[in-house]
Amino acid sequence: MGNSSISSLPASQAGTTTPDERRVLTATLVGTAIEWYDYFIYAQMAGLVLGTLFFGPLAQHNPAMAQIISFATIGISFLFRPLGAVVCGSLGDRLGRKAVLVMTLVLMGGATMLIGLLPTYAQIGVWAPILLVVLRVVQGFSAGGEWGGAALMAVEHAPRHRRSFFGSFPQIGVPIGLLLATLVLSILTSSMSNAQFMAWGWRIPFLLSIVLIGVGTLIRRSVGESPIFEQMHARKAASSTPLRSLFRHHGGTVLRTALIFVGNNAAGYLLIAFFVAYGRNKLGLSATPLLMVTMAASLSWLVFTLVGGILGDRWGRVRTFQIGYVLLALWAVPMWWLVDSGSLGLFFVALALLSIPLGLTYGPQAALYAEMFPAHVRYSGVSVGYALGTILGGAFAASIAQWLITSYGQSTYIGIYIMGLALLSLVAVSTTRERMGVDLKQ
Repeated sequence: MGNSSISSLPASQAGTTTPDERRVLTATLVGTAIEWYDYFIYAQMAGLVLGTLFFGPLAQHNPAMAQIISFATIGISFLFRPLGAVVCGSLGDRLGRKAVLVMTLVLMGGATMLIGLLPTYAQIGVWAPILLVVLRVVQGFSAGGEWGGAALMAVEHAPRHRRSFFGSFPQIGVPIGLLLATLVLSILTSSMSNAQFMAWGWRIPFLLSIVLIGVGTLIRRSVGESPIFEQMHARKAASSTPLRSLFRHHGGTVLRTALIFVGNNAAGYLLIAFFVAYGRNKLGLSATPLLMVTMAASLSWLVFTLVGGILGDRWGRVRTFQIGYVLLALWAVPMWWLVDSGSLGLFFVALALLSIPLGLTYGPQAALYAEMFPAHVRYSGVSVGYALGTILGGAFAASIAQWLITSYGQSTYIGIYIMGLALLSLVAVSTTRERMGVDLKQ
């Protein structure tokens, strides 16, 4: 009788996915992976070459400061994420999730391709860093609207009891994007001389974006609109002023979502942007093995993000986050003892263990955020909260880490910095009410 009752359930309730659901999961994963490939190519290039190419005189006279400023250009784009979140969130709440997702993908890809075509400081002087920053602003605007739409497309298509797992698919697009970016850089750095890479090879990963964007756009356009938005739109429940309603009635929730994310985002951007530069500049390790270690750690991050999504459905979103942030706070300082050993093997162990709390605090995020906001302001709410969290967390994490090393010479201070943010996020998520399974139509 048990077997017959299970077989009579719809596929989504029996623990499998329907073809339409698989199409949604693929579209959110692929689109997010491509968009974050663009973002991470820049972040890794900032640690490897952009300081030298775009801040020429400063790089010659004060390389450490040029590196700090190069990392700071990563953070500048984060300052424009809230604008992208506000604009795209408002459009997404009024017009739908699908069209906005295609728009953000095209914006991000176009800006990335143009970075690959930019003249350097040696060619046009101060206009080189100015144009670089302008394109970073476009990337930041795009990223501000990307995550909320992808997260909601996955969660709002999901069966009620599998929201955290479905929501982990756009999340694993992030480590996949990092894997892809790191793989491309590894191939290039190992197949050409440093002089060739500095002269023209660095442009290739940026130019490849145009192909990826074409693929991602086709996949995203093949997916239907979120059923929650369609039902809301059909009954005319969409607010005519979703932003006003958001900040008037849900401002505290927006702030809480931002604080929940800061610990994960700061630690994640050390993995994304800082560790390769640290291993190369501080420890004297070569770039290609460091990139391979980062790839392996990214794969571990992917696996534990899926684990976090599964546990979010079993244990609850809040409890999974709490476990992840306790682990992150405990590991934030000891991991530097392994990193500073100078051993590539121990370097990998440090990053692989870091990926465990990163995954546990990333996998359930989309479901947790979606369940914190009502439908008519949900896109705006999750996008703005996420964008603010990136400013407080990852925007300047690499720059702060580089400044701490330059000023004090002790990596332990970076660990203390990450520990403090992890504890702040732990408090924020611990004050959040678990709403697992709430009706998302409301």
